[in-house]
Amino acid sequence: MTGKNTGVRAAKTTANRVKMLAAARELFTTRGYTPTTMKAIAEQAGMAVQTLYFTFATKRAILSELLDVEIAGDAEPIATMDRPWFAAAVAAPPAEQIRLQVDAAATIFARVSPLLEVIRSAAATDPELAELWETNIAQRHLVQFRLAEALAAKTPLREGITAARAADIALATLAPETYRLLVTERGWSAAEWASWATRALTLQLLPPEPAFDTPDPEGTR
Repeated sequence: MTGKNTGVRAAKTTANRVKMLAAARELFTTRGYTPTTMKAIAEQAGMAVQTLYFTFATKRAILSELLDVEIAGDAEPIATMDRPWFAAAVAAPPAEQIRLQVDAAATIFARVSPLLEVIRSAAATDPELAELWETNIAQRHLVQFRLAEALAAKTPLREGITAARAADIALATLAPETYRLLVTERGWSAAEWASWATRALTLQLLPPEPAFDTPDPEGTR
């Protein structure tokens, strides 16, 4: 009975955590980070504010955990570079690797783009969120650098492009600001964005296809 009770309590705790994160996401993305109070999050989640403080301690802690969950798509403590999509991209041929990493970015941005915009906007006036934003950029760059290293190990990159420069190019092309501009503001579909980003990275990073002369049947050349 004790074990059963423990399991019930754990499940309830997890469910309450999910409710609090969902409430915070709703308020952060509709009201903004600064106007959203801990009391408002607790009320939105149907929880006592003391429970919210006990679970997360600070509003920044809620946002940080929410960002991790949104990026991953689940609450499992598995780093991005340990995720199946990353391993599949690293193992794929060059052009397929680029397609897979763009597809992964599109899937992630579909979930997290509104929240990243909340952080980016608030970072201008909130030092804690500025630090969170810079950390997110650094993490995204590291992922792109590891992918660029994997790409360079399979094929020569376009002339003059190092793995470090390739990572910078991918970081800019697959930036959440670009995704938001084209998909949210300009009305592109996620598939159109992914097609554009895949072609842009392919042209920027991979060497050009060799040109073959067309045979001249008339013998005039």
